[in-house]
Amino acid sequence: FEGDDSELDPVLEPWCETEEFSAWWVSIGLLAGLRGRAILALPKKEKGKLPLVIAQHGIGSSPERVFGLDDPSDIYKGYGRRLVEEGFAVIAPMNITQGAPRARLERLCKLLGKTLWGLEIYRTQRLLDYLEERREIDIERTAMYGISLGGAYTMFTLPVEQRIGAGIVCAWFNDRRYKMAVDDPRYSCFLSVDEEHIWIPGWLREFSDSDLASLICPRPLLVEQGKADGIAWWPLMLREYEETSEHYRRLGIEERIEIDLHEGGHEIRLDKSLDFLRKWLRP
Repeated sequence: FEGDDSELDPVLEPWCETEEFSAWWVSIGLLAGLRGRAILALPKKEKGKLPLVIAQHGIGSSPERVFGLDDPSDIYKGYGRRLVEEGFAVIAPMNITQGAPRARLERLCKLLGKTLWGLEIYRTQRLLDYLEERREIDIERTAMYGISLGGAYTMFTLPVEQRIGAGIVCAWFNDRRYKMAVDDPRYSCFLSVDEEHIWIPGWLREFSDSDLASLICPRPLLVEQGKADGIAWWPLMLREYEETSEHYRRLGIEERIEIDLHEGGHEIRLDKSLDFLRKWLRP
């Protein structure tokens, strides 16, 4: 999605203050009067420039849920708050969150030969432009950690945004051909659900998840996936992961790709991801 050189014009509104961190709603200019929003949280006790994690929520969710609010099933584990308490700066961008509004905007974008996905990826890039200017942030130590739809955005954003040095894809990674177009009682197939926004022209013709990951390689990548998560039949997902790992093996950098294949469902786990972020973002 190409911008029109609109001014960033950042506006900050206080959102949350604790003993551990301060957080604000941030809005920035995108294009043609559109603005993007996110929650920015900074730890209070850390000194020096901070590593940054882009914490991207899933569909039907919100940046607030990233920080543990309005999450009765504890799917998110308050992972944004946990990351700030670990000493990371956290930016949690707000996507269009419900299926029907996403479909409406996707139709408008397609009339322009664009996609909503491209606009929201551009929003994340503009947030990075803003954070690059803040003295607290070390933009060269940036990772993206997204769940579900946020995992999709992690997969799509890293190939086009080189400032993001590592990625964690939670509850999204899949054999894309089966997930998009082959009904199966063992997992949900997009062909048979009402999520119009997911139909990106040419997707299956051009790339699968392992192909996208090849554009992330050689940057570190962690796949976080539950065997009980109905988005995927985990043996199919694991086969796609092995194809992805081959890109790293051929370069002799197997240590840069990991999987946390756990027994749980559609959820953030943090079992391996915190160690992964400490490993790749700490100086």
